[in-house]
Amino acid sequence: MGVTIYEVAREAGVSPSTVSNLLNGRSGRMLPETRARVEAAIRRLGYRPNRAARQLRNGRVQVIGLVVPSVANPFWGAFARHVEGAALTQGYHVLLCNSERDPDRERGYLEELWDDGVTGVILCTSLPSLTHVLPLVKRGLKLVTFDRTAQAGDPAGLTNISVDNVVGAQLATEHLLSLGHRRLGFISGALGSVNRKERYDGFRAALVAAGLDPDDAVVWSEAYEDTFGDLDAAGLGRAAAREILTGANPPTGIVAINDMCALGVYAGARDAGRRVGTDVSVVGFDDIVLADLVDPALTTVRQPLADMASTAFDNLRSRLESPATGPGHSLLIRPELVTRSSTTPPV
Repeated sequence: MGVTIYEVAREAGVSPSTVSNLLNGRSGRMLPETRARVEAAIRRLGYRPNRAARQLRNGRVQVIGLVVPSVANPFWGAFARHVEGAALTQGYHVLLCNSERDPDRERGYLEELWDDGVTGVILCTSLPSLTHVLPLVKRGLKLVTFDRTAQAGDPAGLTNISVDNVVGAQLATEHLLSLGHRRLGFISGALGSVNRKERYDGFRAALVAAGLDPDDAVVWSEAYEDTFGDLDAAGLGRAAAREILTGANPPTGIVAINDMCALGVYAGARDAGRRVGTDVSVVGFDDIVLADLVDPALTTVRQPLADMASTAFDNLRSRLESPATGPGHSLLIRPELVTRSSTTPPV
């Protein structure tokens, strides 16, 4: 159990109602020395107000947590905006956290949210294991994961929502093949995350279906074997493209793990003296707002972001408002290929 308002009152030598008045902004008539004494007691004891209890008392709006890898990637900023829009229409507010897909940060944020009385969280993670958050789920935290399919060892009742990454990567690869490309590259960071592994599997499956040996493709991932975050995606794409486009027998078409990586490939191609859309074709994944603004406009795999965000929120809300809801499930949402001018037949 955490520190209570009664312990703070005893420590400060005041009544519990005095502490409550301070916590709820009703300190206008409070003597300055009394306020200072209560605030000092709160600091000494490490008291944290329970948001859920305060909501029960004053009827304020409900709050959910949203943990994303990083809004440095515009995909996650747009997803957060759509989740917030869906939540506000139902009287919910959203607390946003950036985890960089680090399990310690994910666990830390979930613990902070739980301590603040937030009992429902949309966790955007592609980590294959959720053992780091299982204790909170067992204590009652309602969890919906996004950007992740069901994995062995997941807690019972967990809902997973994801685009079909395998199909998306197949669409990207088949598009390059249909243009006549036969020497393809795949650029990614670590392949240990669920979504990246699935996209790589889709890339390989499309090559096999076309009668090509996937082991002949140029795959660039090993240099960032320990990297899961989104902060360095553009830099990763640039370094990878510069390396593989200046090497022997470079690919004529490249599938990038996401759009930010693809935009980095643009820079790497320029560094290597190549032109995207002429000397090398590039396909991204996500369809962020920048994809249609760059020159040449980026061919990419579009995730139906608004629908996915509202689906994630609706699933979490149903679990919060109807705790007896049945077992969890996984939802796979089909992506679509958006063809623009970054892909052309090989010269």
